[in-house]
Amino acid sequence: MSYVITSPCIEEQAADCLDSCPVDCIEKGEDQYLIDPTICIDCGACEAVCPVDAIFYEEDVPEEETEFIAKAKEFFDV
Repeated sequence: MSYVITSPCIEEQAADCLDSCPVDCIEKGEDQYLIDPTICIDCGACEAVCPVDAIFYEEDVPEEETEFIAKAKEFFDV
């Protein structure tokens, strides 16, 4: 499991999460930031600083946002 960045990031892209990540697992995608699920250490630092509440632990991603789990996996070729 890892953290997942969902749709609110598409409009905001504040990037507060980048500075908070101790393992640099967050990258800029085409339209939002994405978390590499193979590098994420599940620390939750990014979730705590997200100004638009776009970051969720994978098991807690709202049902209407689950497509973002696949989007991150596809981006990182997992």
